Amino acid sequence: MTENSTVRSVTYDLLRSLRLTTVFGNPGSTEQTFLQEFPDDFNYVMALQEASAMAMADAFAQVTRRPALINLHSSAGVGNSMGNLVAAYRGNTPLIITSGQQHRELLIGEPYLGNRESTTLPKPWVKWSYEPARAQDVPEAFLRAYAVALQPPAGPVYLSIPMDDWNQPLDGFTRTRTISDKVSPDIERLRLFADRISASRSPALVFGPEVDRAGGWDAAIALAEKLRASVYGAPLLDRASFPEDHPLFRGPLGLSVKTISDHLTAHDLVIVIGAEVFRYYPYVPGDYLPAGTELLHITSDPAVAAYARMGDSLLGDTRTAIELLVDLVADGTARVAPEPMPRPRQLPQTPGNPLSPPEVYATLSRVRPADAVIVNESTSTMAQQIEWLPTVRSGSFFATASGGIGWGTPAAVGVALADRADGFSRPVIGLIGDGSFQYSVQGIWTAAQHRLPIVYVVMRNHEYSILKSFAVLEETPGVPGLDLPGIDIASVARGYGCRTAEVETAEDLEKEFTAALNAETTTVIVVSTQPQKAML
Repeated sequence: MTENSTVRSVTYDLLRSLRLTTVFGNPGSTEQTFLQEFPDDFNYVMALQEASAMAMADAFAQVTRRPALINLHSSAGVGNSMGNLVAAYRGNTPLIITSGQQHRELLIGEPYLGNRESTTLPKPWVKWSYEPARAQDVPEAFLRAYAVALQPPAGPVYLSIPMDDWNQPLDGFTRTRTISDKVSPDIERLRLFADRISASRSPALVFGPEVDRAGGWDAAIALAEKLRASVYGAPLLDRASFPEDHPLFRGPLGLSVKTISDHLTAHDLVIVIGAEVFRYYPYVPGDYLPAGTELLHITSDPAVAAYARMGDSLLGDTRTAIELLVDLVADGTARVAPEPMPRPRQLPQTPGNPLSPPEVYATLSRVRPADAVIVNESTSTMAQQIEWLPTVRSGSFFATASGGIGWGTPAAVGVALADRADGFSRPVIGLIGDGSFQYSVQGIWTAAQHRLPIVYVVMRNHEYSILKSFAVLEETPGVPGLDLPGIDIASVARGYGCRTAEVETAEDLEKEFTAALNAETTTVIVVSTQPQKAML
């Protein structure tokens, strides 16, 4: 044992070897023994609330394509983060979540800040939850957490660590090892799938978030073009996996049982790759598949394959499966090419007052840099975004995977920090609804402190438009709490240190957005908009 070697020093050495040198969090008293004398070669990203820290770490891990480390405060901090933990779990993000536990000697007496049933608290939204039985087990617990987080299906894991463990003496930990993060598909079953695809008269491809996460963007294009197949975006996408301006792209598949089935009526075979079958919401009854249509499903997640309502499944890394399929399927040049997605791009003859969401997106389409990344949490206007601001590059669109809100604003911070950590810069555009912005508004303080190149465009329509659309669909009139009067978003953003602007016209939006791109810090642009009925 080296002089003064402790659980803490050995664990930090292990974290260095795993490239886990960025820590997201909000420090609490039970975490200070871990954070004491914080090393110069580590980076602590301070968030003002744990939900923001969770979303930042989530997006950071997605962009860097490696696990991220987040440090929360006992049970209260884990509780604050839970909404965005659901998003990380649903999005298969490899996160190592730690929280401080009270001193071991005090635990039997239910001390203040003790984390009761600590390993149960984050379930079912973690893959593995553990509190080391001995202080000496902490480094090995981190290594196991790293392996579990990274192995498919990737996802968050949780460690509860008593605060007195860190200063215990410990020899160096030498049992480090490497971990595989891919599983190859069954080639014989894949050949059977390829034969069925080749024999299809009118195949449809549905690419889901797993494809982009696996680096399968280019392979997806090659497969679609060889098959001459229609391509649809999977329902409620949190990552885009196919260029939305491609002539084979037919648009989003829809959300409900009926809508999805209606979209697929012209196809005798549907191949869903890297997505659930399907993410349904809301409930509108219909046939799960049109008569005469069959479905094949490829995913790296056994649970997703198991709860699919129909179709024959195949497990394996989606990029590997697609690349193999490109070689195995027959050329589809004899098929009639599908019609491209209609993009009417209709604008009012006279400018709206306030602007309509299509006018906002039309303006942004003129000034968006080609390399920009979009984080979208304007839930009622996502159809307009696809129409006017299609995703055309891998790793350039992010949304929440959970269905909750409060993820997008801090997630944009995580994207920009990941870009900086990897040594490059691109504009990050946060398209945020005024209701969503309130959930994790304190995340913009971190953005301002780090002078991140983020432009938040907050569409202020003074209501939860998406919920009003659901109220019409579900025939539930009179729901309270759907209006949002009296929120001065620009003043709040200024208070957190951001550049701000309030705009009413398309010309002013274009001017302020262009200025924000050159500001070398974070800007919040508040745009007055008309409510948008969501396309459900």
